Amino acid sequence: MSTAPDHARQNTAPHYRAMRDIVDRMQYSAPGKFEITKEGIVHDMTAPGRPHELTAAQVSRRLEKVMPDELLAHTGTPDVEEEPEGIMRHPDVVVIAIADMEGEGSFNPRTLLAAVEVVSRSNPDNDWVGKMRDYPLLGIPVYAIFDPRTGTGAVLSDIHATPDGPRYATRRDFVYGEDVTIGEWTISTADLPRYA
Repeated sequence: MSTAPDHARQNTAPHYRAMRDIVDRMQYSAPGKFEITKEGIVHDMTAPGRPHELTAAQVSRRLEKVMPDELLAHTGTPDVEEEPEGIMRHPDVVVIAIADMEGEGSFNPRTLLAAVEVVSRSNPDNDWVGKMRDYPLLGIPVYAIFDPRTGTGAVLSDIHATPDGPRYATRRDFVYGEDVTIGEWTISTADLPRYA
């Protein structure tokens, strides 16, 4: 992960545009996934494996069974981006209204009802540290983490102000096999895959 110098953080727009241009150029020529954080570009070099993708698909499917028809638990593109904050992230699952998916470009993070991440085997700190910091900055009200390494997870909510910026005030940990509530919707975590 590269880190932006302090002077670049003072004027985010040109620095962010430069990082965005790098990500756009590298996205299809290098393996893995690129995201932009307050600290710089994050490159998860390993493409997600089957347990990761199956977890995202199962969580999405289970959420959609209990949500109203006008909402989706969407897996796939595009990214979630807020240029003034200098952040571009790619959640594994976003809970969003169908109407807010219309149009072109990245999703407005303030339209998300929740973001779900499946912890990467190769870069777990990206989900447990970086996104835990970035998602409240983006105004995403609920952040759920599923960790196939340990068969555990957490749901974070209730954004509040801190001296270090917005953070989640409430954290509810869970163990695979328990029911978990993400926003207004409760799903089972039974039979989710684990990393071998």
